Amino acid sequence: MILSVQGITVRYGKRLVLDALSLPDLGPGLTVLAGPNAAGKSTLLRAIANLAAHSGSVMLDGVDLGRQPPAQRAATLGFMPQALPSGSSLIVLESVIAALRASGEAPRADAAALAVLERLGIEALAFRRLDQLSGGQRQMVGLAQALVRNPRVLLLDEPTSALDLAYQTRLLTELRRQADAGRIVIAVLHDLSLAAQWADRIAVIADGRLHSTGTPADVLTRDMLARVYRVDARVETCGRGRTVILVDAEYRGG
Repeated sequence: MILSVQGITVRYGKRLVLDALSLPDLGPGLTVLAGPNAAGKSTLLRAIANLAAHSGSVMLDGVDLGRQPPAQRAATLGFMPQALPSGSSLIVLESVIAALRASGEAPRADAAALAVLERLGIEALAFRRLDQLSGGQRQMVGLAQALVRNPRVLLLDEPTSALDLAYQTRLLTELRRQADAGRIVIAVLHDLSLAAQWADRIAVIADGRLHSTGTPADVLTRDMLARVYRVDARVETCGRGRTVILVDAEYRGG
């Protein structure tokens, strides 16, 4: 299974957000999109999901995902936004069932929805209203909505932003499990230490273009952090062999 993302260009009015951006072909595994604020990471994710108007192509095993009927694309791609709408009066179980049925008929949808809530450890929320949940709880429900259709490609926009440490670990463990099961998982993450710990590859985006891509060890360098993030930082290895980013100051060089 290969996802090809080629020549993605997005404009918001006169502003060029993504400039003919292409990624190396992606196979199963966890890819993190990294980069500073307003670099174009979330826009790229939405373009891959066909939720942002764009030029260029997104192909899965040679099939143009942008030309698929919505229900078929919903069965292929699972998309988790930064946050679910806070004003919805649906209960959690209903919202997950609705996400499953977006891809067509879903026999025993209630059982499938409950199963994914249990796998994520949030079954206690099943009969709570979405507008009664915390931001972190809504993010976990958003993951359940993305997973319930068992998609081949899973897209997540800043999935850990509102989560405490325990929920971050639970979510990233599930993403790692999905990637190891043969799915293509692409997530926007700001925490580069988390990206180094969990990702197979990192794609760094800056000013609407691909700056660098590769394994965490290849990409997370002091030079990249200075050029892209404008910080003077150290890339060190902790006692357990994990990469840690330590920022000392803003970068004042050229």
